[in-house]
Amino acid sequence: MMSPIAERRGVGDLLFFLVAIVVGLITGFLGTALRFGDENAHVWPDFVSGLTGDQTALHLLVVGLTTALMVVAAVWLVRAFAPEAAGSGIQEIEGAMADEREIHWARILPVKFFGGLLALGSGLVVGREGPTMHIGAAVAKAVSGWFKFSRLDLHALLAAGAGAGLAAAFNAPLAGVLFVLEETRKQFPHSFRSYSAVILATVASVTLSSIIAGGEPLMTMDSSAIPLSMLPAFAGLGVVLGLAGTAFNTSLVWSLDRAQALGQRFSFYLLPAIAGFAVGTLLVLFPDATRGGETLSVELVAKNLPLVTIAGLVAVRFLMTMVSYSTGVPGGIFAPILGLATTIGLFYGAVLEFAFALPPGASVALAAAAMGGLFAATVQAPLVGIILVAELTGAYSLVLPVMLTTVVARVVAVSLGTRPIYEVLLERTLALSGRPTGER
Repeated sequence: MMSPIAERRGVGDLLFFLVAIVVGLITGFLGTALRFGDENAHVWPDFVSGLTGDQTALHLLVVGLTTALMVVAAVWLVRAFAPEAAGSGIQEIEGAMADEREIHWARILPVKFFGGLLALGSGLVVGREGPTMHIGAAVAKAVSGWFKFSRLDLHALLAAGAGAGLAAAFNAPLAGVLFVLEETRKQFPHSFRSYSAVILATVASVTLSSIIAGGEPLMTMDSSAIPLSMLPAFAGLGVVLGLAGTAFNTSLVWSLDRAQALGQRFSFYLLPAIAGFAVGTLLVLFPDATRGGETLSVELVAKNLPLVTIAGLVAVRFLMTMVSYSTGVPGGIFAPILGLATTIGLFYGAVLEFAFALPPGASVALAAAAMGGLFAATVQAPLVGIILVAELTGAYSLVLPVMLTTVVARVVAVSLGTRPIYEVLLERTLALSGRPTGER
């Protein structure tokens, strides 16, 4: 016969798991809505071109002013109602799980959703995965408020909401679970109960998202196995990406600091207005240099661009990622990292072709491996990088070169003193809030 203590524990587990499922379902719905909004918001430049005429000065001006207004409006929503909604939000989740930040769900949910739509629709080089994860954590905070859960249970539900958010944004359930376990390993309350909550929320989120939007990989790439003799080339790509990841993290923090100084001296809306107009110009003249990068990666692999064009794309996307994130809009860096990595992988392959002929499918393999490598170098979650690439592209035949590139990239980045980007961003957030860095 079950003891009263065991019976209470069983009932408690059941309620806890049901709440996790509800969190996953709500997050899946909101994440899918944000995904649809993101995809459909990008048609407005075509509408403008129909009114003004394509490739005219008037068209360029109208698109530039429109994007500037969209970016400024997104920043205004953040600064007026929820300052913590700026940027990705992943550092805010980690801070909340460490009891260093507070998730004010009632203001985060609307600002992150509608501000994210404005930022994504403007063409800024930001991704929807960060906002969706922050939305998931906010949903968890809202739902759990109806119950008297312990502090550790609340932390587990925040993690479950974040995992469900990533899974909904990328249709990547395994990556959603692994990201929580690998990225928040310092804050996550490790127990079977907590793991189960994350898995249940993620499954619920992806199930609902798949029913609404379909369950196909988001960035499907036709791939074939690569000869083992080419593995040294992937190790070399890992070295390049380790260096690129170090430059990415350093430049991102530097850009945020410069944007903060510029805002304090002049106006916090000056950079968003300039960046918005610049993005509008690029939407017309060089569209591959805009937007997050989910669809860009697939398109670039098929385009077979010349070396000079790819080099220019690497430089412009790197710059625009720094500028876009520094504006303070609600937007993540996952998708920009994947888009930038694809351009680096293709550039690396184009350079290799000067030395020897590459086997069929090499460009796809290098692009996929580069995504995992740059992710591991910047975020420093290599397992997530490997699984994320496999789930996004469906290129499971490329797991071996992706694994090699990812591990080498992380080793190089760590050897250069590079720290996980969200850990650094959290420390910066705490310092700006007046809390001394390192106070735990």
